[in-house]
Amino acid sequence: MSRPSHDHRAPLPSLTGLRFIAAAPVFFFHLSLTFIPMNPFRDQNWAETYKTIFWKAGWVGVSFFFVLSGFLLMWRSSDSRGYLHFFRKRVVKLFPSHVVTWALAMVLFAGAAATSPWDYLPNLFLVNSWFPVHNIFLAVNVPSWSLCCELMFYALFPLIAPLVRRIPRERLTLALAGCVAWTFLIAAVATVLPNSPHTDGMPISTVQFWFGYNFPLPRLAEFLSGMLLARVIAEGRLPVIRPAVAWGALLVGYVVAEVVPFTFSFIPFTFVPLLLIVASAVRRDLDGHRTWTATRTMVWLGEVSFGFYMTQHVLMYTLRTKIQHGAHYAPLPAIALILGTFAATILAGWLLYRLVELPTMKYWATARPKAVVPTEPAPGAPAVPAQRAGAEAEAGVSS
Repeated sequence: MSRPSHDHRAPLPSLTGLRFIAAAPVFFFHLSLTFIPMNPFRDQNWAETYKTIFWKAGWVGVSFFFVLSGFLLMWRSSDSRGYLHFFRKRVVKLFPSHVVTWALAMVLFAGAAATSPWDYLPNLFLVNSWFPVHNIFLAVNVPSWSLCCELMFYALFPLIAPLVRRIPRERLTLALAGCVAWTFLIAAVATVLPNSPHTDGMPISTVQFWFGYNFPLPRLAEFLSGMLLARVIAEGRLPVIRPAVAWGALLVGYVVAEVVPFTFSFIPFTFVPLLLIVASAVRRDLDGHRTWTATRTMVWLGEVSFGFYMTQHVLMYTLRTKIQHGAHYAPLPAIALILGTFAATILAGWLLYRLVELPTMKYWATARPKAVVPTEPAPGAPAVPAQRAGAEAEAGVSS
């Protein structure tokens, strides 16, 4: 049987929209926290209801990012430019926006709270998630801990991708199942680690939270699963998955995550539904079907999603702790505050995208070949024009 033909450079607008769907739950999760004065509801019933709804949303959003990252890199990867070109492009994608938001956080609140360079330098260089110390792995701009994982993914991708390509077609599903089993194993190991002292606002210890959620190596399962899913779809080995089934599975997994032991709520029970959502969206894009995540608005939101993700904590923490001093409100004003902060973060994300991410990606992400100095033509030979510097530079910014 012939393999399906897919244009791996064709746009996948549904996945661009899904990037914002991944970022938004992280925002609502951070604004639901009560152990720091982020949750704006004065009434305890409202505060607890809001927290219960979004308590696991942050876990799902980050996991979604990692799966999408692995899928897109594998789907569009090419070995033609080499390791250094690939890694430079990804570093330029991460660091400019990270450094800007890191500096803002240091000026607005983190610098005043720091007692030693260990409180901020590991985060600047995106190595903080390798340390099982709460004030290090969740330092400065808190959401940027996940960039430590992404940086590791990018460093390993050119080494892992050839291995993934060599997996026989009939064993791809087994490899995906292995990634799922990996997440359960990590959760089980985290459960048996020392359970005290408890980390802030969590029913588990700092080392359990770090190993089960922040430590980069275990998170490789999600990234690798995205890579494997790209191959499964390219090989035509995935059945058609209805979007309603995929999203319904995520809802079921989210509910289950509320009742299982805490370390099992991070990844395992929502992991497979996230893979189904990505597979369903890609399949519909390839078949030319319109999806709600591929609308112009959702694609725009997806484009600014990295800026939205990077600015959310800086904005909301400054507002809630430095300006409002942890004030609480009646339900309607609290809801208005949440929605207003959400809109302001979208605006801040757009500014970061337009002023930092897009310009630096266009200017620094690709090698600029030097101009060829023309030589004196031989008598009677036609002159050869000099090659324009940068003529072969890539156009646009990839995900």
